[in-house]
Amino acid sequence: MAHTAKLFGLVFKSLANKEIDFDSDTLKVMLCTSAYTPNQDTHQYKSSVTNEVTGAGYTAGGAELDNVTVTYDPALNALVLDADDVTWPSSTLTARHAVVYDDTPATNKPLIGYITFEGDISSTSAPFQIVWNASGIARFTAA
Repeated sequence: MAHTAKLFGLVFKSLANKEIDFDSDTLKVMLCTSAYTPNQDTHQYKSSVTNEVTGAGYTAGGAELDNVTVTYDPALNALVLDADDVTWPSSTLTARHAVVYDDTPATNKPLIGYITFEGDISSTSAPFQIVWNASGIARFTAA
């Protein structure tokens, strides 16, 4: 399946305002239904995200990203954000989007990026897994 991954445009504002610290903050990924429409230009915080999935094996707020790394790729002039793949074992749910955000701030929880799946993806008493691209979750390129 072909999926579309994008950064939320206001992630740069959140980074400039020191609301996100990739090295020390807790990053999470949450799943949303097809009823959520990501807005790359206006959604800045988790409070803008609607229609989070519910179902067996899924906890509201999503899953924590483990082993988060931030590296610089000098060949591409890019900062690369990566983490381990995420699995909700033995889950029963249907999702259309995966939204990555910073869960550390007490109030505003800045959005980082999102994936829109080619269609609804379901699991029934089975693992639901997100396998990140081999080149990382996100790239911030200096041109």
